[in-house]
Amino acid sequence: MTLQEIYQLGIKMGMQADPRGEQTVKRLLVRLKKDYVDLPEKKKKFFDKENFNNPYSDSRILYGASGKEVKKVMAGIDANASEVLLTDRLNQKGEGIDLLISHHPSGHALASLDEVMDIQIDMFAEAGVPANVAHALFEERKQAVKRRIGPINHGQSVDAARLLNIPLLALHTIWDNLGHQFMRRHLEKKNFDTVGDILEQINLIPEFIEAIKGKSGPSIVAGGEKSRAGKVVVGFTGGTNPSKELYVEMAKAGVGTLVEMHVPEDAVLELRKLHINIIDCGHMAADSIGANLFLDEVEKKGIKVIPCSGLIRVRRNK
Repeated sequence: MTLQEIYQLGIKMGMQADPRGEQTVKRLLVRLKKDYVDLPEKKKKFFDKENFNNPYSDSRILYGASGKEVKKVMAGIDANASEVLLTDRLNQKGEGIDLLISHHPSGHALASLDEVMDIQIDMFAEAGVPANVAHALFEERKQAVKRRIGPINHGQSVDAARLLNIPLLALHTIWDNLGHQFMRRHLEKKNFDTVGDILEQINLIPEFIEAIKGKSGPSIVAGGEKSRAGKVVVGFTGGTNPSKELYVEMAKAGVGTLVEMHVPEDAVLELRKLHINIIDCGHMAADSIGANLFLDEVEKKGIKVIPCSGLIRVRRNK
């Protein structure tokens, strides 16, 4: 496969797993093209036209020729400058790694993280939050995320990749969509009476079994094992966590238990007051699910995968 083919495979799988539905995402792309036509010329020159084909601005080829042939990749949850250096060092020892894939973005893919958060509006609406309320609160949250990310040194990893000539690909929301879909389907198999029942079902997943061995497995951070489960909602995608105020709206909508990759402490404290249960699945293990589903498809194409940087590699294509 070429780097471009791997990237396009990611886009295809991400759209198929998008919680909004693939057809909805395609309609949004059509609307975006129409919006572009109406832009003033001075704004068009700054428009990221890659958005016409890829609805996930946090998933991009950050460095490397799109036509490069790839036979071996190193993939991890994070790829900072240290992972770029590690790739270069392994290549010096004869590994022949053609591409470094990171889940968490850097460069312009990180700077535009707020642009993918609209996914969560539909997720909240499905959970029962009025769409207008979710939209208004997410506009506030997106601006806060943009301000938080703004001062970060976005280009450090990309600069390292360029200087060492290591192709670098970020697949953030794409992998999160895959993990979100997997977890929803996994939990839809059963009806749950208690939060402990949900946790037991989550702990059947191989990535979490490995995380438990490493003392970083799923845990109940609000409520208890005997707490009534109520309506269960999974939140594994959408760029980053919603605000505390958005979590409160979910409580108003009758959500009983949240299943999350990770939850900010201020949200945990607020949701405890509202008697909303939270299962924190553990960031690295949760991120690994979507990564593994994608990497399984890459391996089917004959590409060798070397896991790194927190990725718990579990193969489902044996």
